[in-house]
Amino acid sequence: MAPSRKTLPTSFASRRAAFLGGMRESASTPALVLGASFLGFGSLCRQSGWTLPMSLFSTTTGWALPGQITLIELYGVGASAAAILLAVWLSGLRLLPMTLSLMPFLRHPGTPRWRYYLAAHFIAITGWANGMQRCPVLPSDQRLPFFMGFGLVLWSFSLVATATGFFMVTWLPPTVGLGLLFLTPVYFLLVFSVDLAQRTRALPLILGAITGPLFHLLSPDWSLLLTGLVAGTVGFLLEKPLARWIEARRAMRATP
Repeated sequence: MAPSRKTLPTSFASRRAAFLGGMRESASTPALVLGASFLGFGSLCRQSGWTLPMSLFSTTTGWALPGQITLIELYGVGASAAAILLAVWLSGLRLLPMTLSLMPFLRHPGTPRWRYYLAAHFIAITGWANGMQRCPVLPSDQRLPFFMGFGLVLWSFSLVATATGFFMVTWLPPTVGLGLLFLTPVYFLLVFSVDLAQRTRALPLILGAITGPLFHLLSPDWSLLLTGLVAGTVGFLLEKPLARWIEARRAMRATP
């Protein structure tokens, strides 16, 4: 089991200790859940006629399940290279806001730029969610090593799981393999539930939970994009007014 958020350290003895600390935190629930999802991805690759090198290359370079699954599905129906490239690119666009929001926390004076580029490869939703919760409370010089350790373990587990799932497909029922892919969204939901303690962060989650089903009824193909756009935008616009309102309420209660 992953350690409780209340017991996680807010600093380490050195950068190396921070790197190892990130590896330890990753090599538990995050890696196991993401690894289970990539077991399903590996089995899906085998069922779709991919070779093992193709499957591992996808995880090595892409390392984002929505984009990788999009690639497999379009490749399987014979879509053109341009269509596949555009679809995967659009799927990967969701990582840009994550990178822009996390990178300021990872910056530290004197750090070579190439390390930031390497860290950007490890910014997927699992690493981003953990980084946004852990990095702000760590000393600035330990944030990047911690995140690199965390991301490296996730990435390595994903590669091993992809290969394992590729060979497991001969005895793994197809429904089980596909079901493993849904473990990651469930884990994300549990990770983000930690933010419900902060009301301003809870607002976009609540809005997304309300508008998601409604947009799905309106347009299943565009529901995810519309939900993120509307709920995220409204949550962003209301964050500061809501924070001021909460502080005002607290001040009123504190006033005798």
